[in-house]
Amino acid sequence: MIISLLVAMDEHNGIGKDNRLPWHLSADLKRFKALTMGHYLIMGRKTYESIGRPLPGRIMVIITRSPDYQVENCLVAHSLEEALGIAEQAGESEAFVIGGGQIFAQALPMADRIYLTRVQTVSEADVFFPEFDARDWVVLETSDFPADEKNQFPSKYQVLIQRLHVP
Repeated sequence: MIISLLVAMDEHNGIGKDNRLPWHLSADLKRFKALTMGHYLIMGRKTYESIGRPLPGRIMVIITRSPDYQVENCLVAHSLEEALGIAEQAGESEAFVIGGGQIFAQALPMADRIYLTRVQTVSEADVFFPEFDARDWVVLETSDFPADEKNQFPSKYQVLIQRLHVP
């Protein structure tokens, strides 16, 4: 199973502010949907609560320390390893880790791929993607997306693969 991180971050690796995205990028939300449709989404409880509902066409696995936490139409795990195991046992081909900061920090060392949206701004973020060495990753694809009436800031979409996994 491929473990992919899917993240939008600003120029200082900011990913969230007050449990929300610090920008509105319609094109990035469409990319998110296209990439994740039919797959397992793995996230922390705060990330799930910021989304606020199960997303159609995807299986959501919420990681929480709370033993009694339950959400209708979602799966609950108590560690990243358990969440990944749920996806793998179900035969998932590519599981998407979508946040937040603590979950990304745990998942980064085991990730095969990063779908990165680099938002060309500096936000007042209070949650950050962990530092990582770009030399450990190979950029497979890059495309630029301009700001417009539906996309607050210009962005760069990239697909990175862990250098260890390059044939």
